[in-house]
Amino acid sequence: MNIHKKFFSKIGANYLILGIMAIVLQIIIVNIISLINPEYLHDINIVTVISSLCNYILPFPIFYWLMKKLDDVEIEKAGISVKTFILYTGITITLMWIGNMAGLIITMLLSGAMQSDIANPVQQLINSADIWINLLVISIFAPICEEILFRKFLIDRTIKYGAKVSIILSAVLFAFFHGNLNQFFYAFLMGGFFAYVYIRTGKITYTIILHAIVNFMGSVMSLILANSVSNIQINPNPIDALIILGYVAIILISLIIGLYGLTKIKKARFNGAKTQINLKNPFKTVYLNIGMILFILFFIGEMVYQILG
Repeated sequence: MNIHKKFFSKIGANYLILGIMAIVLQIIIVNIISLINPEYLHDINIVTVISSLCNYILPFPIFYWLMKKLDDVEIEKAGISVKTFILYTGITITLMWIGNMAGLIITMLLSGAMQSDIANPVQQLINSADIWINLLVISIFAPICEEILFRKFLIDRTIKYGAKVSIILSAVLFAFFHGNLNQFFYAFLMGGFFAYVYIRTGKITYTIILHAIVNFMGSVMSLILANSVSNIQINPNPIDALIILGYVAIILISLIIGLYGLTKIKKARFNGAKTQINLKNPFKTVYLNIGMILFILFFIGEMVYQILG
């Protein structure tokens, strides 16, 4: 195995370890809680917090230690205008909708072939958890952690192989790490775009805010919208009508801006991110190595388990 293939194998292995640690920690903590008071595990809010801690905080020290062994490169910082940020926001929401539609179509086709519904665990969690948990965990906590893990840590170490390699790898790892088919497609599209934004700006703050906006729209705002739709069917009132119309208007405007923005994104000259190492066979080097193969197989297995379960 050449030095570059070995490097990407370590990347894949590190993210595989992160995924395995998250599952093992959840099993351990759930068993401890079940011994203390099993009733806590019937509270979806407590389960959501436990899941977040196990996915991000508890395994972080080991993951950080593993990733620090790999050389990183500092990306040159560059600001963006308000106009550009609005354009990026529109693109993010557009990609979310495109990815959601792709996931919905695929899961519907699979459901028809299997003659059974495929559950969407994330949507079930959003619908069941308290709106404040959705705000704090899904809209704030998760974007911060995921952008650090899948953009900052990953891209700083892979950008020397070029922006294209970093962007696609960030999208692939981010999509698989979600572990379910419903989220795979929009996580792939948004993960790639967030990687693009981070490389262009060198500032993880921008991608955290974009990520938080789209998670807020998909969790807190979707709950408010569902509540307004339910209310207006029983007792029509102007407030709920305004909420529905406002939400629809935001989505339509975002889609127009996003589709326009996607036509304007060109093959970028990334600031301070010129390719230092050219790979003769990028796909083979980046993905056909033991660490990356095991990572992909592990999360495909998790997706299959979730579909069949």
